[in-house]
Amino acid sequence: MTQHLNDFDRFGHPVRAHGTTVLGIKRNGKVAMAGDGQVTLGDMVVKHGTRKVRTMQDGAIVVGFAGAVADALTLLSKFEAQLKAWDGNLRKAAVELTKEWRTERYLRRLDAQLLVGDGDALLMLSGEGDVIEPDDGVAAIGSGTPYATAAARALMLHTELDARAICQAAMEITADLCIFTNNRITLAVAGEKPHHNGDLPLPENTAPADAGDEEADADEERS
Repeated sequence: MTQHLNDFDRFGHPVRAHGTTVLGIKRNGKVAMAGDGQVTLGDMVVKHGTRKVRTMQDGAIVVGFAGAVADALTLLSKFEAQLKAWDGNLRKAAVELTKEWRTERYLRRLDAQLLVGDGDALLMLSGEGDVIEPDDGVAAIGSGTPYATAAARALMLHTELDARAICQAAMEITADLCIFTNNRITLAVAGEKPHHNGDLPLPENTAPADAGDEEADADEERS
């Protein structure tokens, strides 16, 4: 495959859309989640106000994503379907999604990470089969993870702030330190009425266009 000069940044790294921080905090029976709005492509910021934190189940569940947006939305749609299948059971839906993510061929190619939570749990999900619940109630994904995690843990240890306040403060600190994170923060708390109108609208058809073609080819081979 031919590589062009514009396919690389000034350090010789391949150019791809990236740059985000999503932070989840669980404290005193509340789960808050916050994400910044920046999207970068190589050395250039291409968007400032992307909403990477959404709600599901009428605000009972908060979700955040890092990675390719289209891939993340496909996974969130799958996760919503699992929530409906398991009557809103976050842990069971997370495990079932991760199993599907790891075993389905077209899902394995998706480049994203998810952070999900309700009043009882905060979980990190990945395509490697991981369903991780942090011991200290602090979880983060994206390029600003080290900064957000350190700031949040310090605030958890040395203040009595609630989950929402810790999320907000830690994200503001991260925005000051991480060049891929800005201060256009979206924040949601599980179980509280979201500030935006309704839950996340997700695409109904989550399979890629070529998935049906592959199945048709397989049927022809069998026949």
